[in-house]
Amino acid sequence: MAHLRKFLKVGHWPSLLSSFLYFDISFMIWVMLGALSVYVSADLGLTEAQKGLMVAIPILGGSVFRIFLGILTDRIGAKKTGIMGMMLTMVPLFLLWVSGTTLPEVYAYGFLLGIAGASFAASLPLASRWYPPQYQGLAMGIAGAGNSGTLLATLFAPRLAEFFGSWHAVFGIAMIPMGVVLLVHWWMAKEPPEQSAPKQWSDYLGVLKMKDAWLFCFFYSITFGGFVGLTSFLPQFFNGQYGLAPVQAGDFVTLCVLAGSALRPVGGWIADRVGGVRMLQVLFLIIAVLFGAVSLLLPFGLQLILLFLVMGALGMGNGAVFQLVPQRFSKEIGLMTGIVGAAGGLGGFFLPSLLGALKQATGTFASGFLVITCLVAVAFVVMWMIGREWKRQMAVKEQVAG
Repeated sequence: MAHLRKFLKVGHWPSLLSSFLYFDISFMIWVMLGALSVYVSADLGLTEAQKGLMVAIPILGGSVFRIFLGILTDRIGAKKTGIMGMMLTMVPLFLLWVSGTTLPEVYAYGFLLGIAGASFAASLPLASRWYPPQYQGLAMGIAGAGNSGTLLATLFAPRLAEFFGSWHAVFGIAMIPMGVVLLVHWWMAKEPPEQSAPKQWSDYLGVLKMKDAWLFCFFYSITFGGFVGLTSFLPQFFNGQYGLAPVQAGDFVTLCVLAGSALRPVGGWIADRVGGVRMLQVLFLIIAVLFGAVSLLLPFGLQLILLFLVMGALGMGNGAVFQLVPQRFSKEIGLMTGIVGAAGGLGGFFLPSLLGALKQATGTFASGFLVITCLVAVAFVVMWMIGREWKRQMAVKEQVAG
């Protein structure tokens, strides 16, 4: 409790709240195509592979746009970048509302929805730069809990599609909360006092020469990629494997997403206490075991419990990763947020694409979940091997700072 009381006395809570809201509404929009995928698939008559690719494309777009928003955050500031990102997000929402009647159009406009996913690269630096190192895990966890916006998409998007009789209408309605949050962000957010000086392009490329940058990319592609990829694909999985109606499937996806969203700040807070390295070592082992169990395609009740636990563990992993990133890349946090976030988006693109393609090729979802299990097991081994070196380096850094 003392840790929380001290946290409330530092930083700038309006900016932290603005970061959360920007992240929250953007994530709702980013995964909306996945939440409506059963309707879109039925409307366009898609194959299993096309379904997986359709829900994965917005995530790929997020990976691409996050790099640019990360660079802009370092150059013009997190608040200005966020405002620009929200204004541009209105474009694909409008296009999917009034158009999007063919698969190429849905792919193209879905890619532009990645601008909303790129909010990660502006919202988290806005929160992070207002708080000292000892509160990074909690601050980033609170801002990052904006991925709870996925709850809004999976819970309300199918219901709105049923009510209006059109999945297109849902994208038009989404422009309203996006506009409200844009105004709140413009009014409440404030640029952090310690804005990083603009860097040369060679400086950005130099970060990619560091081994740790690639390791963070790999780890986040597992934790965040798993979370957002499953969020987008689970409606199709519940519908295809267990025959659930779109609204019912959305409700159960919402339950699973709730675990990941609620536990993300918990993961950051625990990482502040025990260390992000130790947290990730334990979590990767747990996630690998859970995915292995998911691949058995158990009866729905048991499968739902497993997926709830998987999403919770992935959410905690997201918080743990971004407890570590500001410690090791404090001066390049805007850029690193974009790069690591982009890697997470690539993981999220890979997961539904893989599940859809292997389902079509093998006739079962089990094959895809087994491949994912193996990838998480590799992450556990790598984290275990590198963890000791990271702990030693951080201990030396703390001694020098002290």
